[in-house]
Parts: sequence; C-alpha cells; structure tokens
Amino acid sequence: MADTELPVENAIVFGASGAIGQAFTTAIANTKTLQTLTAVSRQPLNYDSNKIHPVQLSIYNEASIATLANQIEHPLDLIIIATGILHSDDLQPEKSLKSVSENQLATLFHTNAIIPALIMKHFAPLLRKDSPSMLMALSARVGSITDNRLGGWYSYRASKSALNMLIKCAAIEIARKEPKQIIVGFHPGTVDSYLSKPYQSHLKPDQLQSPEMSVEKILTTLHTLTSKHSGQCLAYDGTIIEP
Repeated sequence: MADTELPVENAIVFGASGAIGQAFTTAIANTKTLQTLTAVSRQPLNYDSNKIHPVQLSIYNEASIATLANQIEHPLDLIIIATGILHSDDLQPEKSLKSVSENQLATLFHTNAIIPALIMKHFAPLLRKDSPSMLMALSARVGSITDNRLGGWYSYRASKSALNMLIKCAAIEIARKEPKQIIVGFHPGTVDSYLSKPYQSHLKPDQLQSPEMSVEKILTTLHTLTSKHSGQCLAYDGTIIEP
C-alpha cells in the first residue's frame, strides 16, 4: 500500500490483531507525520517499526480500558475501534427467532456495542482539540434497520444497530464542546477475514475485497470528512448508510 497522507501524529488501533485491524496498523504506520501508534490486541504482537507500541489487553473491560487511557501521553488524532464478532466456534448467526439465546445476545452486544462504548467513554476525551481529530468504529451495513430486507442474524444486526446509536449520541454530545472532533461508524464492505470466511462461497466475485483494499478506501474517505459527517455510519466508499 502506498503511504497514506492522512495527517496523523498520534493514533491508536483497538483490535490490531484482526485482519482489518492489522491493515489499519500497517497503513497508519506509513503515515509520514506519524509519531506514535498504539496497537491494542488480545494477542501479543511485535512490530519492526519503533513508532508502533503494542499493548496486550487479554480482557477488554472498563478497568483495563481506563488504565490504558491513563497511560496515553499525547492528544490523539485518530482512534480506530476495529473490534467485533459475528460468529465463533460456539456461536453462529441466528437464522430464525427460535435460535435466539440470552448467551449469544449478551456476547455479541458486549463485544460489538459495550466495548466500543467504553472505549469512546475513556478515549474520546483524549482526542486532539486544537485541530480536527477523529474516532472511528467499525460497524456494519446489516446494522441498518432501514436496509434490513432479509431478517435473521438477530444478535449481530441488533448489536451493530446499537453501536450506531451509541456513535450518534456521542457525536451529538461531543459537538457541543469540541466541534472539530468527528465520531463516525464505518462499514468496511465484505472483507476477506475470519468473520466473513464461512459466507464467502455465496458472494459474487467482485464482492470480496482484501483488508488492505478496504482500509485504503476507508482512510481515503476519512481524509474527506468534516464535522457534518459526525454521528453518521458510512460505507468504505463514503456513501451514507441510513439508520
């Protein structure tokens, strides 16, 4: 990937060990203005660049998130939340209402909505105030109520819809005091990753894109955003996804 021109000095990526998180970390590390990039993941990671500071959080909870926030020494230009879950060895997307379970709802809401909300709570105050800065969380088109025509995937759809509402609420509140800060959600498209692997056989050839391709498009779009976009959920190409 060519060097991105996103004007970032200090950034943090949550979910840096995932396919998209890795791609964000690599791309942001190539930013010419970058001074420090904190890469947060559940797994231990090592990087060649001395600009990247890996942090292992084996458990994402409020205590660990707050502790990490207190360790950040510089205002942040960019916060990327690339955490998320659709399925696991024990959980599969629900095809019908009878498959809905308390455990699956709680698990997906915790990962897809509660963790991002806690990150916003503790890290949004660290965004740079004297020039434009941004917090971006990976969302999903299937979180749109307006766009839901197929049903199913109850926990995933609902948790991403909840995330979009949390982003909207945070954006409204933050804009009152810090109009230069932008809070947005992004749908990365269908990316070749663990999340999409079980469903790739049903895709058209041009639907699947690499993590690097998706991230390059997202970073290009991020560079064009202004305060009027804060609170929105957008696709990787900049189109607005209706709630």
